[in-house]
Amino acid sequence: MLGALGLTWRIWLTVVGTPPTNSDEATMGLAALHIAQGRDLPVFFYGQHYMGTIEAYLSAPLVALAGPSVTALRIPTLLLYALFLVLMYVLVKRLFTAGLAVLTVGLLALGSDRIVKNQLIAGGGYPETAPMVAGLLLLTYLLATRAQTRWYAFVGWGALLGLILWNHWLPAPYLLGAALVLGTSRVLTRRAVGLAGAGLLVGVLPLVVGNVQAGWGSNSIGVFLQLNGAGTDAGWWDRVVGGVWLGLPLGMGLCEPSACAGWSLWWGPVLLVLLTVALVLSIRHLRAADRSEADDRSEVGDRSEAVDRVRPAMWLVLAAAGLLSVLSYVRSPAAADSPVESARYLSVLAISLPVALWPLYRIARNGDRRALPAAVPIAALAVTMLAATVSLTGAVPEYRADRADKAAILAALRERDLTYVHGGYWTCNWITYLSAERITCGVVDDRLDRGLNRYPGYWRPSAQAVLAPVGSPLDAELARRLPGTAPEAVGGYHLYPAPPD
Repeated sequence: MLGALGLTWRIWLTVVGTPPTNSDEATMGLAALHIAQGRDLPVFFYGQHYMGTIEAYLSAPLVALAGPSVTALRIPTLLLYALFLVLMYVLVKRLFTAGLAVLTVGLLALGSDRIVKNQLIAGGGYPETAPMVAGLLLLTYLLATRAQTRWYAFVGWGALLGLILWNHWLPAPYLLGAALVLGTSRVLTRRAVGLAGAGLLVGVLPLVVGNVQAGWGSNSIGVFLQLNGAGTDAGWWDRVVGGVWLGLPLGMGLCEPSACAGWSLWWGPVLLVLLTVALVLSIRHLRAADRSEADDRSEVGDRSEAVDRVRPAMWLVLAAAGLLSVLSYVRSPAAADSPVESARYLSVLAISLPVALWPLYRIARNGDRRALPAAVPIAALAVTMLAATVSLTGAVPEYRADRADKAAILAALRERDLTYVHGGYWTCNWITYLSAERITCGVVDDRLDRGLNRYPGYWRPSAQAVLAPVGSPLDAELARRLPGTAPEAVGGYHLYPAPPD
């Protein structure tokens, strides 16, 4: 029921145009359009040799059937979210208790502005990452505890690992942890390693092919490191403030759209402490399990002992991977430069939520005198997430207006028989995608020079007109170059005739 409510909430948001689409999502839509038309089989997000195009391949059949639309891109992301809830329920029930699994699904059913953007916008790398990692961790547990020993399970584990590596490297700490748990279990025979390796080769094949085609100078590792280090030379304190004090509450769904109330910010250090406590307790439980291992076990004893040891090992993975993800984010200049938008880099941290709550939940369910003090933080967290979810409704009119503005711009361009225009990065690709390439747009910078055109085929030096958001630097530059020209105002933009070269 809680999961159904969470899915219904996101379906309603999709119907009313929330969250609004953008040019990153449209870039993935263009990839889906090209796949549907048989024109291209892109391996990477257009314009960079990094980040897989799983979303494009999932959306391509819908785009082929119904044409380019935001809905065609978001039906797959809605289904991915539903799959994430199912996988998290099963994973948490196996690792902890059914009660904590219900609580986890309830919290994941809530959805603040930042959370639903991560889960619904098909902008590459985020909607599919969380369910894929949750699935890998669940399969790791089943294999390591011998609950699943069929050959195809090992192949599937390797293939899923390979697909995640192709898709995005943000969950690297979780992948490393899963590999360590499976590698240190007693289920890995030579045959099992071979099967997992074969699956890995299949899953990672697009990444290998794409890197071979791109050449060593544009390999995915170099591109990832470059993207991760892009930004200003912000100091450590600014990164900690942006990454923990602001980034953690935003990334965990505790804030209003694009803002965090002062009292919400305290959840940043609180969540960090909870993950640290979970890490320490996991290590203690794992050591206790190691000490209790007997030399001689029956087959049944082996299975029971494996469960006793694998569970705390998986707790350790969830806690350590969560902390490493935060550390990796804090190291990035983006944590200081743009914490509101870059908080999406913490989207996979939702998988570590149950281990952070486990120590408090275990005390609260015992019913002794410590139960109430332990239950209060859990209840406060739920209330804060609920308040952030409700606050999103206040942004719906603005987001609906954004959708209406985009429709008005497309209509204006069609009425004027414009087929090629120039605009900024956040303007161009959604025009090209939503018009099914009947109108194409070349990206220019604020000085009207060539900008970041992720699909180079759309660039031409001369355009019929230029679109600039009202009051933007591009708008000011066009007014300077075209004195006396009265631009047409449409949908929050000024439409100018193209200035002479």
